[in-house]
Amino acid sequence: MPKARRIGHATFETPDLEREIDHWVNVVGLVLAGRDGKRAYLATKVGQLVVELHEGSQSHCTGLSFEISPNADYKDVVKEIGAHGLTPALANDTAPGLPDALVFEDPKGTKLQLFREWRFLGDHHTVPGVGPMKLGHVAFVTPEVHKVTKFYEDVLGFKVSDWIGDYFSFMRCGADHHTVNFVKGGRTQLAHIAFEAKDMSHILSACDLLGQKNVDIEWGPVRHGPGHNVAVYHRDPDGNTIEFYIDLDQMVDEDLGYFQPRPWHRDLPQRPKVWPPETSQIWGMKKPVAA
Repeated sequence: MPKARRIGHATFETPDLEREIDHWVNVVGLVLAGRDGKRAYLATKVGQLVVELHEGSQSHCTGLSFEISPNADYKDVVKEIGAHGLTPALANDTAPGLPDALVFEDPKGTKLQLFREWRFLGDHHTVPGVGPMKLGHVAFVTPEVHKVTKFYEDVLGFKVSDWIGDYFSFMRCGADHHTVNFVKGGRTQLAHIAFEAKDMSHILSACDLLGQKNVDIEWGPVRHGPGHNVAVYHRDPDGNTIEFYIDLDQMVDEDLGYFQPRPWHRDLPQRPKVWPPETSQIWGMKKPVAA
């Protein structure tokens, strides 16, 4: 199967492109790396494309991209994906820095792009906002959490890191504990998009900046159970939930099968498991009902 190696970028539709650009640049701390009509492309301060914005009628996350091996043969990948009843198409210049990609949809209708080549969009930018290190993961609500989880296992080679009960899966395609999350809900929608910060002082600076910008912190700081990341959440003007996090668990050796031991782990070693809902949070404020 064409194994995904890392997440590339997320694509959003927004009814107010200028307002969203302002938030992603001046609050989140991304760089406006390019514009193309009613599209905008945002990168981290080291120049990796992480968010694509399209002007449209509603606010929602429409797509994800994933990097595969640079040695992958697209013809072989098309054949392997085709065995699952899918018909990926080769698209050129899908976004700045991506010369080509294979495009198809997952079961919940999210457009997926698999790419093998990319380039930085500049480097060492100075940013006015938080300035995260990288895009870490994207979480979705979906009515068919088991079907979508199996799709990412079978088609893209993801591995399940943890479950909460039987309704919330955490999946990895590299060392990070999770790159995509799927939680059961009534309709398909974004749950949150998450960016890695450098350390706890960076999280504190992020909270201070949110306060300066009069942006409410929806939840956190909190240390989660699955993944054990320390996280803080806020919403952008469209209502998309954005997480800044540190300390995410790492599976550095798949054959060993446990996450790199850390002092805050209750299980030693920490292995993939099913978490009961009441222990899915280690410390911090309880999640607000509306968050």
